[in-house]
Amino acid sequence: MAEITRRDIILAMLPGKCTLHLDGVDLSGLDLSGLDLSHARLKGANLREANLSQTNLEYANLEQANLRYSDLRLAKLDSANLLGADLHSAQLVGTRFDHTIMPDGTVRNGA
Repeated sequence: MAEITRRDIILAMLPGKCTLHLDGVDLSGLDLSGLDLSHARLKGANLREANLSQTNLEYANLEQANLRYSDLRLAKLDSANLLGADLHSAQLVGTRFDHTIMPDGTVRNGA
């Protein structure tokens, strides 16, 4: 069960706030669809079954994150770090991966 709510995240993103630091936080099952989480630090975060569809995750650090069964359809993961992340059964239709570090350490260029 998630430790924080969508509203908490939106409030943390208000103008003048710093980059989101959510390393290791339980965000499982949250609806984060359509949010701008670019540059967010989500290392080791639990995003299992989270709705991240159409979310901007460009330059986000998702190293070792649990993304099992998450919805990443049409999300932007350009230049994100997914090293060691678990994408088992994640929905990836239309997800953008450009200059993205993939879970196995390879860099993916292009959609």
